[in-house]
Amino acid sequence: MRENGLIAQLRRPPGGRDARIMLMAQGVDRTGTGVWAAASVLYFTFVCGMDARQLGLLLGVGAVAGIAGSPLAGRAAERIPVRALLIGCHLLRLGTMGLLLVVDDFAALLPVVALTCLAERAAKTLEMLFATRIAGERRGTYQALFRSVANAGYAVGAGIAAIGLAVGSTGAYRALILANALSFVLAAVLVQRTREPAGHGLVAASSTSEAAPGEPSAAPPSPWRDRGYLLFILLDMPLNLDDSILNVGLPLWLVHHTGAPYAVVPVFLIANTVLVVLLQLRVSSWAEGPRGAARAVGWYGVTLLACCLLTALATGGGPWTASLALLAAATLVTLAELMRSVSSWELAVSLAPPRAQASYLGVAGMSQSVQKSVGPLLLTGVVMTAGPVGWLCLGSAATGLSLLQRRASLRRLAALTVPVAELAPAAEPARATEPARAAEPAHAPERVG
Repeated sequence: MRENGLIAQLRRPPGGRDARIMLMAQGVDRTGTGVWAAASVLYFTFVCGMDARQLGLLLGVGAVAGIAGSPLAGRAAERIPVRALLIGCHLLRLGTMGLLLVVDDFAALLPVVALTCLAERAAKTLEMLFATRIAGERRGTYQALFRSVANAGYAVGAGIAAIGLAVGSTGAYRALILANALSFVLAAVLVQRTREPAGHGLVAASSTSEAAPGEPSAAPPSPWRDRGYLLFILLDMPLNLDDSILNVGLPLWLVHHTGAPYAVVPVFLIANTVLVVLLQLRVSSWAEGPRGAARAVGWYGVTLLACCLLTALATGGGPWTASLALLAAATLVTLAELMRSVSSWELAVSLAPPRAQASYLGVAGMSQSVQKSVGPLLLTGVVMTAGPVGWLCLGSAATGLSLLQRRASLRRLAALTVPVAELAPAAEPARATEPARAAEPAHAPERVG
């Protein structure tokens, strides 16, 4: 195995021992999530007796609750250790999974599912912040390793769920819930073995250390008042649509608008999993750093446009033609996903002020949750209703938004370098007279250079 191969990188990930343990915890968590994701709809339908309307409402409430999880976690992480918060999220999900074993009433399940989704989204944001703090400038490589581990975990979880679903009894469904709950216990134990990453108390530490002696410390900036960062988040939401295209758009289009056999649908997910495991590290190396991430954003839209074009061309074709076109579209949307997973995270970190990074990343984490709520409705209610033209319009819009995001991100990155250039000459005398301050980390150059 090459020294920079996947296995070698997993043995020596950016961040060392703590990163390796966290990757193990994330792999265990995603395995349990894969079990529940494959079984949840059938469980609520056949065991809890829900109809389609109730199931849609239940999942919708969960998605909305998940939107709140990211900013709440980011805000809390400015004052509470990330490790303790992450363990708390795992234990909260353990409790909600336990409630599923004894609760089957629709009204009672609504808050249970909402809490589960809120804790899940909060945990993902905290994992992102943990990785940002321990991996430093190599956070892109860590993200690539995590994506490979996560997809492998989802695949293993889906395989475990397939066994329970084949049995089909109530006991088998409950066993799958217990398997998911066990994953939270194991993940919490692993997180407990890590050390708290540098950055706890970041708001208080930065605001006091950066102020001149005798001057009042400045309050940390708020992401909700930062128009430039809010623009990044607003544009990032539609640039997460690859998830809904792969899991909702392509399968439904195949079933209702092409002559391709239904057996092609699971191949979409298999190809996605394999490509992510094989290519994520290479894409991360290509899009390394904030400017590389901005470049990847531009290519994201072009790749998604090609995917939408192939999807539109699959309409009305024969079984082979439609199957090949849709499989090619699934490959392209996976490539777009690989670029988005790197660029979205890297820019969310690079465009945020270091001393308020946790709260900024918490707000940035809303993008995926909003997309999961709105994306399927956009595809089924607008794009697919419009037919092939709808896919072409979607691809064109994604291309335009990606180019706008690239331009806005480069402009903000350039603006962040200006204060560094202006302050550098004045900083030299201070270093000469205050050697103790020379060991302090410089904030701006590490994110923007």
